[in-house]
Amino acid sequence: MEKTLSSRLLHEGGNFDFLVDEVELPNGHVTQRDIVRHPGAVAIVPILGDGRVALIRQFRYATGKTLLEIPAGTLERGEPPLECAARELREETGYEAEELEPLLSCFMAPGYSDEVIHFFVARGLRAVGDDPEIDEEITLELHSLEEVRRMIEENVIEDAKTIVGILSLKG
Repeated sequence: MEKTLSSRLLHEGGNFDFLVDEVELPNGHVTQRDIVRHPGAVAIVPILGDGRVALIRQFRYATGKTLLEIPAGTLERGEPPLECAARELREETGYEAEELEPLLSCFMAPGYSDEVIHFFVARGLRAVGDDPEIDEEITLELHSLEEVRRMIEENVIEDAKTIVGILSLKG
């Protein structure tokens, strides 16, 4: 196990912080670790009554691309993942779910971030109107689960959380 010798905050961001830690390895060697501290996130696989999956298409500045994804979002301070999932589903897709079932939780990039993302499947959807954040340009798309899995196999869907969410579904 690595022992933290010091930690320095490089930048305090709106959603996460950047730190550099000095650590001592079990063999006695001292090195640095660049860390992103993240409050956690949720991702939702919304499944309509006819079996289609509601995906969102949005431009992701860091990638320079428009990606096809499942809806997701960052936890607000003290917000339970289930509440965040319901909020993000409504904001990004315009649907509310009768049932939000946990699928799994996992680290997305443990080499540099402590972010844990909590996955849910949403069923019993009803349209209530979307309400995206001011900085989000989102287009809703409906695809069969078979189409989505094909898009993953063909690398059309490149977003890791979408791949994890879809592939974690039973059946």
